[in-house]
Amino acid sequence: MTTDTVPHRRTSAPISPAKRLETTMAAARVSFTWFGVRKSLTTSQKAQAADTFGAEGKYLSAAKKLLDTSGPAFRALTSTRSRILSLWRGMSLPYPEAGIRLIRQDRIDVFNDQMAAMRQALGEAAIELDHQLPQLRMDAQERLGNLFNPADYPATLVGQFVVEWDFPSVQPPDYLLELNPRLYEQERARMVARFEEAVGMAEDAFASELSAMVSHLVDRLTPGDNGKIKTFRDSAVNNVHGFFEQFRSLNINSSKQLDELVDKAQQLLKGVRPGQLRVNESLRNQVSAGLAAVQASLDDLLVDQPRRRIIRPAARAEDAA
Repeated sequence: MTTDTVPHRRTSAPISPAKRLETTMAAARVSFTWFGVRKSLTTSQKAQAADTFGAEGKYLSAAKKLLDTSGPAFRALTSTRSRILSLWRGMSLPYPEAGIRLIRQDRIDVFNDQMAAMRQALGEAAIELDHQLPQLRMDAQERLGNLFNPADYPATLVGQFVVEWDFPSVQPPDYLLELNPRLYEQERARMVARFEEAVGMAEDAFASELSAMVSHLVDRLTPGDNGKIKTFRDSAVNNVHGFFEQFRSLNINSSKQLDELVDKAQQLLKGVRPGQLRVNESLRNQVSAGLAAVQASLDDLLVDQPRRRIIRPAARAEDAA
């Protein structure tokens, strides 16, 4: 007589949000080379300026503006830089190490291609500003008078406005395991703690951003003291829809409460267009009341976040015991 046995299926433990970040995300860093349009006055120049006010030069801080930044060419540069930062932040999550954010590994190629296009746009804007450099120097000489110094200006502005990006490792180096296993484990524990902190930072960032957007929209949908309907831009609604897309792309499912609040807000605005809110009072009141409740819960969630972050490491210690 034979007995059939059912193979035992080993169930793997659920992956923690921090581990999910570590295994699915990569570090992305963006940096700029940016020509400084302000320069501190020399010691003698500060002393001369201080004499005008009967002050001591060492207690005076003063700088001169080298370029007029109000023109369209320079504004194109700063606008491109803002778009680059928005791209980086929009595709990534915060990380506790300065200058680094976490991007999905399967989105690195998309990010790299879009950054390359942005770098080209930044270079073209720098070339356009460089064409105006002789006139900008002449204008500065007229404005600055004796403070003007030709040596403050480069021969060309090409190469003075540059963006770079890379994907640094946040893992302890493998060679450290052979050289000093104890130090390797210390660095490994530090890295785990950073990813734990990154989870909390991501929750905070999502909750804070949604709360600000919802608060603004609720304010615009609520009649004024005189009962008059307020005007609002389409972006007040469209930005919230954009947030939903970003949240779906980057959410690590670390907070059930946050997931539920985002889902509730999304259901309230599902299929709702700005024009409908302007003309349909019933819909406007319904959306406003629902989003106000979401905002109140988000505010409570943000208040509770620091307490939850203190508890999380303690829970790990208990699990290990």
